[in-house]
Amino acid sequence: MRELSLNVMDIAQNSISAGASRIIIAVEEDLTQDLLSIAVKDNGRGMTPEQVQNVTDPFYTTRTTRSVGLGVPLFKMEAEMTGGNFTIDSTVGVGTELKAVFRPSSVDMIPLGDINGTVQLLVTSNPDRDFLFSRSYKDHNASRDFALDTAQLRQVLGGEVELNAPEVVLWIRDFLAEQTHYVLTGEEPAEE
Repeated sequence: MRELSLNVMDIAQNSISAGASRIIIAVEEDLTQDLLSIAVKDNGRGMTPEQVQNVTDPFYTTRTTRSVGLGVPLFKMEAEMTGGNFTIDSTVGVGTELKAVFRPSSVDMIPLGDINGTVQLLVTSNPDRDFLFSRSYKDHNASRDFALDTAQLRQVLGGEVELNAPEVVLWIRDFLAEQTHYVLTGEEPAEE
């Protein structure tokens, strides 16, 4: 895959297929340590130890529609190619957590890509699920972060407006863009 955000999309889709009602996506960038970590955690049906052992094999998949599963193996390979690492922890009936750590200074680092677009698409395409997306950034001068929690957004909307309503989709897009700009630059969003 050409962007890490596409890996996140694939892994989140795996979580949805596993029956997860809540998916947590965390992107943490620490320039002081030359690290970018991406974690995806869900409360889906989880995997057996044998499935966990096999999930990084591209020729292993639980899907019946195709015989190859590339999402997780590519995510692992992309992390390790940068000198980073990959971990997976899963418990049947509890859920799964994957975490890939990258070294952004590596020549083999691929771009994060449009993570905001990925999160927006996941939320609006799956309005019956809850997503918690967090992003943090640290450099030698500051540390900033933000989060979008659809469970909280759902409470604010009071059940009267769906997460995929056009005005909510636009709000999510703008919120992610403004907060990402703030996290990466330290510039506060302009008041309207």
